[in-house]
Amino acid sequence: MRQGFIRDKRGKVVLWQSPNLPLYGWAFFAILSRLTALPKLGWISTAFLLAWALMELFRGVNYFRRLLGLSIFIWTVYSLFR
Repeated sequence: MRQGFIRDKRGKVVLWQSPNLPLYGWAFFAILSRLTALPKLGWISTAFLLAWALMELFRGVNYFRRLLGLSIFIWTVYSLFR
């Protein structure tokens, strides 16, 4: 396995990070959209998830995080159009 796949620039293994604002926004609006009958909240939660995925794809600390961002981005866009 390539060392840079799961390690950051300092050599630390990074698979999990504490959630950042887009993930908090996604979770908040996803839960709120389930509890209410407002479909726009689901779109807002999807926008937060796409923002997080793009952040990971372009600024992830290692290749694993970037692959995770790409996977979530593709899955989210696919689920929007099916």
